[in-house]
Amino acid sequence: MKPFLTAEWRNLILITYEVEASLLEKYLPKGLQLDQYKGRTFASFVAFDFLNTKVRGLKIPFHINFPEVNLRFYVRRTTPEGYKRGVVFIREWVPKHCIAWVANRLYNEPYKRANMASKTLIDEQQQLNIQHFLKYKSIEHQWRFKVENAPYYPDEYSTEHFFKEHEWGFGTTKKGALIEYKVEHPKWRIYPLKTRFYLDIDFAQLYGEEWEFLNGQIPYNLLVAEGSAVKVFPGKKID
Repeated sequence: MKPFLTAEWRNLILITYEVEASLLEKYLPKGLQLDQYKGRTFASFVAFDFLNTKVRGLKIPFHINFPEVNLRFYVRRTTPEGYKRGVVFIREWVPKHCIAWVANRLYNEPYKRANMASKTLIDEQQQLNIQHFLKYKSIEHQWRFKVENAPYYPDEYSTEHFFKEHEWGFGTTKKGALIEYKVEHPKWRIYPLKTRFYLDIDFAQLYGEEWEFLNGQIPYNLLVAEGSAVKVFPGKKID
């Protein structure tokens, strides 16, 4: 099967919070279970750059390089061969109306459009300075991270490996049927995270009042992954 989308996902920031399972269950498609880590449930705020994007092998002008921001949580589906571990998205933000429209209308993905920008700079100490900006309905959100430019592979049993490596995405049709799609990429290296980072995010404004408790909450885990080329394959409805 040929991929529906190919791109590079680069400089992925994952800000992970522990949350109550009851909050996530309302978003959980039928046929899936929450995937816990050490007996606890989590959601991650993720920001990264889409680069060299192609849809069915074609580059769409003005839709090739752009940032994305999403809030996701972790799930698994039981199959005869074992578990398929993946993610479900609460909402995904992009700067292009066309991307949001296609994702919503054709694939029922929870995309919305906002004014967004991202920038990655290398300073004199060869450290990466990653900056994101998102503005929606006059409210501005910003976050900045500084990492050492020395990426490495974390242990496969580490916390970082659990949160960054997921082969499957899950969603639903407009009628509520489960959809799964495969996301293929090599294992990602992560950057040593410096103590300097800045978060100014209003979760209630971006994701609804029930997420306001994350404002100012200390994350369970922070990581910045190098990223790679990726392939996203067409979704399959699961009966």
